[in-house]
Amino acid sequence: MTEAHTISPRPYGLHARQILALGLPLIGSQVAQFALHMTDVVMMGWYGLDELAALVLGSGYWFIIFILLAGPAFAVMPLVATALGEGESRTIRRATRMALWISAMAAVLFYPLFLMSERVLIAFGQEPHIAALAAPYLRITGVEMLPSLIVAVFRSYFSALERTRVVLLLVLSAVVLNAFLNWVFIFGNLGAPELGVTGAAVASLSVGVTMVCAMVLYARWATPEHEIFRNLHMPDWAMFRAVLRMGVPIGLTSLAEVGLFNAAALMMGWISTTALAAHGIALQIAGLTFMVQIGLSQAGTIRVGNALGRQDGPDLRRGALVVSLMSAGMACCTMAIFILFPEPLLGLFMSPNEPARGEVLALGVGLMFLGGLMQLSDGGQVVSLSLLRGLHDTAVPMWLASVSYWLIGLPASYLLGFTFGFGAYGVWIGFIVGLSAAWLSMAYRFWVRKARAI
Repeated sequence: MTEAHTISPRPYGLHARQILALGLPLIGSQVAQFALHMTDVVMMGWYGLDELAALVLGSGYWFIIFILLAGPAFAVMPLVATALGEGESRTIRRATRMALWISAMAAVLFYPLFLMSERVLIAFGQEPHIAALAAPYLRITGVEMLPSLIVAVFRSYFSALERTRVVLLLVLSAVVLNAFLNWVFIFGNLGAPELGVTGAAVASLSVGVTMVCAMVLYARWATPEHEIFRNLHMPDWAMFRAVLRMGVPIGLTSLAEVGLFNAAALMMGWISTTALAAHGIALQIAGLTFMVQIGLSQAGTIRVGNALGRQDGPDLRRGALVVSLMSAGMACCTMAIFILFPEPLLGLFMSPNEPARGEVLALGVGLMFLGGLMQLSDGGQVVSLSLLRGLHDTAVPMWLASVSYWLIGLPASYLLGFTFGFGAYGVWIGFIVGLSAAWLSMAYRFWVRKARAI
């Protein structure tokens, strides 16, 4: 038995305060990061409905590739958190450096998918004129993939070091810059050409490059002891493989969930442009509250990873319980907001003069009700997954997620939406089924199969 096991575990109140101190900036940075994309959606909604539908498709296409490739970047967080608990500073440098290597290689290898995006979208049954609007957006944001992945590595690195406030500050600055550049390039202000959807891509690329520069400068100034950029050109194949072993399952797990929602966007496109627009708006609102859950879950990953490094099982389990209860409380609050105030929230995303506004609102209110019901299972599954990630357990959760989302959730969405004729509402009920399966299976694995063994 290690010395850590002989120390009395910290009280629950102290856990709560420490998790809030760590988690609130993480929540803020996740919300701000999401606001980057939500700004695009809001401003494009005021530009035109077809352009909004193209942005929803294009951004979904981009994000599904990003979430797959960002697994190694996300793996940095538990690796660094555990290394801190063990007092292994060299591991911090090695993991972060190889994650940067993998991210750069992946961005280059996957860029051709953006060049062929129009053909891919049409092949999946999307309207040709919407796919044509999305194609130039994707050619530009495909270049943005490289800075976005690098930013994700640094965010994981700084978060694991509990330098979360600077991450929040940087992302908030990016939101402001993105909104300004959208105003310039989407609508053609200050003498710039009016670029519409393409203007949103130009703004995003500019913001991504700026974020990389800021994070590199901060790392050199604030954490020189880790020497992240020392021998950056030198390979470290053992750590390269270690980051891949953890990162690939993380990416595939995230892909399984995001793929479910993007498959739903394709199904909405089969129904109508109005259904796709309503789905996109409701999903943006649900996604915003999901960022709160991601922030809490990342705090759980860091606390569990650090306790794992110290081999402090009682502390690990107490921290995990506090994060889980906080997640459930937040889910209940957002559920109430979704159900009580759907129309004001939906109305933020459309011009008052939009001809299809009434149709989109009518459909969106029902989707918001279902989105409220989805809050508990969605938050529960991401927190359980992140707690497992803190234990470096990523392979089995990948399979649990794949089965839950693709063998349970997606068939349920299709059957309820099309076979049984519930349309858009049936697709969203399928979400709830898949997310609930993931939540229950991952929570069981963490609490019954893994946490007890530490």
